[in-house]
Amino acid sequence: MRIAIAADHAGFALKESLRRRLADAGHQVTDFGTHSTESCDYPDFAQPVAREVAGGRSDRGILVCSTGIGMAIAANKVAGVRAAPAESEDEVRLTREHNDANVLTLGARYLDEERALALIRVFLDTAFTGGRHARRLGKIEALEESRSR
Repeated sequence: MRIAIAADHAGFALKESLRRRLADAGHQVTDFGTHSTESCDYPDFAQPVAREVAGGRSDRGILVCSTGIGMAIAANKVAGVRAAPAESEDEVRLTREHNDANVLTLGARYLDEERALALIRVFLDTAFTGGRHARRLGKIEALEESRSR
């Protein structure tokens, strides 16, 4: 799978270990930074990942900051992105099945590497169920279209 990944300074260490583990598992991983623990602004990293996923150049995106919330807010400003912060496997499974989330945001303050990897596995392995959920996504897409007019 093609995965775009990025983090701010708070998520840098976790992002680095996740990037390596995903590449070792055979995924094509594109790293959009940051590349240090020096203070930086999360929207600068959320936006390139979101555009990469929305443009179809990556299948999924993973963003890491302190809580995962700021990254989700910034990524969701890009049309076609459905970014969701999650801390449990059930949340991740449901956001894939029901919302077809294409970007997962993680909070480095709350997750260690193994827990984050468990969430990512669910994120990558769970399919969108469609059906009534597709109808709901269509309504979201209509909102995006009306907002861009």
